[in-house]
Amino acid sequence: MAGHGFPVPRFEGVSQEQFIEHLYPQRKPLVLEGIDLGACTSKWTVDYLSQVGGRKEVKIHVAAVAQMDFISKNFVYRTLPFDKLVLRAAEEKHTEFFISEDEKYYLRSLGEDPRKVMDNFLIQVTGKKRVVLFSPRDAQYLYLSGSKSEVLNIDNPDLAKYPLFSKARRYECSLKAGDVLFIPALWFHNVISEEFGVGVNVFWKHLPSECYDKTDTYGNKDLTAASRAVQILDRALKTLGELPEEYRDFYARRMVLHIQDKAYSKNFE
Repeated sequence: MAGHGFPVPRFEGVSQEQFIEHLYPQRKPLVLEGIDLGACTSKWTVDYLSQVGGRKEVKIHVAAVAQMDFISKNFVYRTLPFDKLVLRAAEEKHTEFFISEDEKYYLRSLGEDPRKVMDNFLIQVTGKKRVVLFSPRDAQYLYLSGSKSEVLNIDNPDLAKYPLFSKARRYECSLKAGDVLFIPALWFHNVISEEFGVGVNVFWKHLPSECYDKTDTYGNKDLTAASRAVQILDRALKTLGELPEEYRDFYARRMVLHIQDKAYSKNFE
C-alpha cells in the first residue's frame, strides 16, 4: 500500500454558504453527507433505469477485470442498448457477454479523461464506491504517463517496479447512496465500484475563463499557460540535448532546482 493513509473528512448538514466560504478554499477532498438529492437515490433502481432509459445505443468499456487501465487499454469498446446495459451491469454472471461471463461494464458520457483540470463533485446516487485520492503535490511518486498513473494495483503495488509509490500519501473514503465527494482539480483518484450503482459527475470552471482553452469543449486540455510552459520546456530540453552527457546532466539538474525554487508553492502540505 502507499505509505501514508488518511481518511477523507466527512461533513453533514453543510450549507452552500458554509462550503463556499470555509471548505472550498482549502482545496482538499471532502465528503458531504445529508445533501438533498431528490428522489433519485431511491427511484433509480435497475428496473426503473432500464425502463426509462430506453433502447438508445451507447458506447461502453468492457473489461475482463474490474480495474480498467486507461494506459494499456485493457478493455474493448462495444455498443449496447441502454436498457440492456443496465440489466447486464447489475448481473454478477452474464448469459450474454462479449469477453467473459463475469466481464465488467463502464459507461462514460464524455471522453476518456473528462475535464482533468476542473473541480468536480462525484455524486453517488445509488450503490457504493471506494475512492482513493492522491494529492497533486505527490505527482512525482505516482509514475505518471500523461495524466494517468501506471500503478494500477494501489493496494498491493509492485514496489520493485514502482519504489517511490510508497511515499505517496493516500486519502480514502467509501461512498454510499446520497454522498457527494468534492474532488479538487488536479487530484488523482482511483475509483472502485463495490456494487452496481450510478454516479454523476458535475464539473465547473473555478478559474477566470481566459485560463482555459476556448476550443476545449470537454475540458480535456491543460490550462493555456500550462500548455505554453510545457512547449517552452520541450524546446529547452531539445537545446540541452546538444550538449555532451556530462554537461547536459549538470545543467538539467540546475534547471530542476531553479524550477523548484521559483515555482513550487510553500503554501501546500
